[in-house]
Amino acid sequence: MQSNHTKNILGLLLATFFISTSGVLGKFIEMPSEIIIWFRSFFAMLFLGVFCAYKKLNFKVKSKKHVKPFIIAGVFMAVHWVTYFYALKLSNVAIGMLSLYTFPVMIAFLEPVFLKVKFNPIYIVLGILVLLGLYVLSPNFTFENSTFKGIIFGLVSALCYAIRILILKQYVHQYNGVVLMFYQTIIITICLFPTLFFMDISGVKTQLPYILLLALITTAIGHSLMVYSLQFFSASTTSIISSVQPIFGIILAFFFLREIPNINTYIGGSLILATVVIESIRSKN
Repeated sequence: MQSNHTKNILGLLLATFFISTSGVLGKFIEMPSEIIIWFRSFFAMLFLGVFCAYKKLNFKVKSKKHVKPFIIAGVFMAVHWVTYFYALKLSNVAIGMLSLYTFPVMIAFLEPVFLKVKFNPIYIVLGILVLLGLYVLSPNFTFENSTFKGIIFGLVSALCYAIRILILKQYVHQYNGVVLMFYQTIIITICLFPTLFFMDISGVKTQLPYILLLALITTAIGHSLMVYSLQFFSASTTSIISSVQPIFGIILAFFFLREIPNINTYIGGSLILATVVIESIRSKN
């Protein structure tokens, strides 16, 4: 029994590690963010489609009423990925990932609107902690500063991700999680297809191996493992463990990009990640 629990914990940590590679790959790949995301979605769609077919999962949308929210969620996912990669390129992996990790607190604020649950005043305290963390992260609150612009894009990405989660949360009990991710990649691929005609795609040949890693390791395998792990842990436990994503990302950026965070990043990041842990423990209790 204990060995199975340890195996499941390791599986969740592995999923978290795979997903955290998005930071270093997003920063490293020298192509426009929109083009990277299109190829990421396209190849992930192929990988996930093959996996779903192999596992004989049901691809069918169960109700016409589900089509509209799935499309809207897919559009928000596309904006989330694109703005996240802008955040990485404008700042660095640490700040990009930490800005994105404000999404759990955003979910807490938006959940009463989407799911009609009661608002808890503790979220105001958590929100202040996040704002304080962001204040420490940014050296200069001006749009002339690339780090500040990176944080703004990271916050937009977090907001889109939070909305996407809240939309899909109403349907996760009716669909296989991998199938939902497959739907998402189809919608993103369609949405970003026009960018191939007016943005620079000349770097595809040289960057293709890294794009394939992003599509396979980060997106297809990472997200599929995360969905698989959810059956063994509560949402709170999953949130706490997955909050090490920015830490994994910072370590990978150090080894592969030679990015060394400054003291402000450590302090601001600790405040942001603390809110994730506090909310996860609070909601579990």
